Amino acid sequence: MFQTKSPFLIGIRNQMRAMNYSDKTSDAYLLRIRGFIRFHHNKHPDEMGADECGQYLSYLATVKNVTASTQKQALCALVWMYKHHLQKDIGYINGVNYATKPKRLPVVLTKTETANVLNNMKREGFTNWLIANLLYGAGLRISECLRLRIKDIDFEYQTITVRSGKGNKDRTTLLPASLIQPIKRQMQQAEQAHEKDTKKGIGVTLPFALARKYKSAPHDWGWYYLFPAIGYAVDKETGEQKRHHVYQTTPQKAIKSAVRRSKITKPATAHTLRHSFATHMLQDGNDIRRVQELLGHKDLNTTMIYTHVLENNGKAITSPLETLSSASTINRAPSYVHLRTATHAQG
Repeated sequence: MFQTKSPFLIGIRNQMRAMNYSDKTSDAYLLRIRGFIRFHHNKHPDEMGADECGQYLSYLATVKNVTASTQKQALCALVWMYKHHLQKDIGYINGVNYATKPKRLPVVLTKTETANVLNNMKREGFTNWLIANLLYGAGLRISECLRLRIKDIDFEYQTITVRSGKGNKDRTTLLPASLIQPIKRQMQQAEQAHEKDTKKGIGVTLPFALARKYKSAPHDWGWYYLFPAIGYAVDKETGEQKRHHVYQTTPQKAIKSAVRRSKITKPATAHTLRHSFATHMLQDGNDIRRVQELLGHKDLNTTMIYTHVLENNGKAITSPLETLSSASTINRAPSYVHLRTATHAQG
C-alpha cells in the first residue's frame, strides 16, 4: 500500500476510495502524482498546469526511459488529479516527448496447445483448474477472475458480470455451459468457508466506498468471493481480520507449470489464455465488436490486434517452396543414412 504523510496525497487517496477505485489503481496514480510534485521541487499542483505536466511526461520518456504504458499511466494520473481533485481544466498538454511503444503481437496458443495446458491444469488442483478455464472460457483477466463474487454468476442467462474491470467499468461476458457444474462445486466449497466466517463474525474485503454504503455486505453470501483465500488478511483501514480472495501468484505459478508440462516453448502466462480466447473467438467467425464487448476494450483498435495475430499465423498464404515441391521431385527430403553405415559403405 502507498505510504504518505502528505495531506494532499491522503486527500487524493480518500477521494479515489470514495469513487470506488481499487487500491492498485490509487497506489499507481499516487506514485505518479508524487513523482510529478517532486520533479517540480515540491511545488503545489494547483500552481502548475499543462506546461509542467508536459515537462514531467517528457522527463519520464527521455531521462527515466519508462515504457509507453507507464508514461500513459502518469498522464492519466495527472489528468485525473486536475479534473476530479483540483477541479481545474488544464487544457491540452503540448510538446510531450512520448515513449515509443514496441510493436509486439500478443502470445497466443493454438487450440491444441490450449487444450493441452487446460488438461495439465488438472494436476494443479481443482481451484487452479477452474480459474484457468475461466480465463480462457470467459476471456477474463486474472485479477477480474479472482475478484468474482457469488452474485456475479448468473446460471440462468449463462453470464458472468465483471465488476470494476479495467477502466473501472462493469461488463458481462460468457459463462461456458461446461463450467456450470464445476462453478457450483466451487460455490459449495466457498459456502463452507462462509459458514465458518459467519460464526466467527468475519466478513470479506470490500472496496472502501461499498463497505461504507452496505454495512452488512461483508457478511452476505452474495458478496462472498467465489475463490476465497485459505487464510485471513488484515484490513488496512480497520485492522480487522477479513477474508480476501486467492492471491494471483498461486494460479499464475500453476499455469506456468502446466505450460512446461505441455512442452510449449512460447512464453505463455495466465494472460495468454485471455489472448487465446480473443483470437479463437475471431478465428471461429465471431463479430469483432462482440469480442470487443466481451473483453471490455474501450477502443476497437485494441481488439484489432488479434486480427493481426491471425494474419501473421502463416496459414493465410502459401510459401513458394510448397509449389516448387509439388511441381518437381528435385527438392524432396534426402533419405536418412546413418553415418556409420555410410562409412562402412565407402570402405
